[in-house]
Amino acid sequence: MNTPKVIPRVALQQSRTAIQLCIHLNALGNANRSTFVRSASGKSLGDNRVRDQPKKKRKARIEFKQYSLKDAEQYSLCDAMRYIKAFEVGRPPTSPKYDLAVKLRTIKNGPTVRNRLRLPHAVDTSIRICVICPPDSKHAEAAKKAGASVVGEDTVFDAVKAGRIEFDRCICHQDSITKMNKAGLGRILGPRGLMPSAKFGTIVKDVAVSVKGLIGGSEYRERNGVLRMAVGQLGFTPEELQANIKTFMGEIKKDIALLSDKVNKEIHEVVLSSTNAPGFSLNGDFRSPTSPSSRDLSVT
Repeated sequence: MNTPKVIPRVALQQSRTAIQLCIHLNALGNANRSTFVRSASGKSLGDNRVRDQPKKKRKARIEFKQYSLKDAEQYSLCDAMRYIKAFEVGRPPTSPKYDLAVKLRTIKNGPTVRNRLRLPHAVDTSIRICVICPPDSKHAEAAKKAGASVVGEDTVFDAVKAGRIEFDRCICHQDSITKMNKAGLGRILGPRGLMPSAKFGTIVKDVAVSVKGLIGGSEYRERNGVLRMAVGQLGFTPEELQANIKTFMGEIKKDIALLSDKVNKEIHEVVLSSTNAPGFSLNGDFRSPTSPSSRDLSVT
């Protein structure tokens, strides 16, 4: 004789609940079922639809971010020099360099500022200059007398292709443009900023004058909204450093003025640092009431 199967009370309650839920769903209709039907994770189908919707993309910033200077601590030139010299104690006066970073308020992917200039007080006179011109010409002889380190055509092309780039600046005489272009140096020298170009005044007629202008000269280029250049040696006096900074800032303003009227670039902040010291934001003053004397800052 078969004994009747006893259904547990809990199972009966779950069955009643399921039946009631089905009746309730039928009453509400198919439109609202997703609110009550739950997935294995415990979330409704409606939750899944909300989760699957694409997130709104943030609007890309079109300008480089510059922080407000309202509460920033800024220094006069003499005060910044005093603190920088404290970080450079014990180092030779000609080895560490004063570096100036000029931060711009400017758009991304716009035209950039790039130029070179000769500072009143030369910072680096050990620059190596390459001159591309016929090796047996009068231009080659003039370039060597002016101080060029590397002079020639084929020998220069072969050395560059072999990876021996033993120069810091490169200029080309007008007569050698065709030969230089055929050598295909652009893919090697271009990324390094060494490829001669008429736009930047490195394709010239008088190589001797250009070499003399480059020796002791400095080059600057805008990167990510910042212009950087070495403006002095640690042994410079405040007056010498001030003259170099004024010249650099004046050239930057001229470069900005030459850009299109549609391009808006403004100087946001000027920061002075050195090889081993942090940066100090300048307020535009030469000295403050508590600054040391120029004679004290000139002692190395």
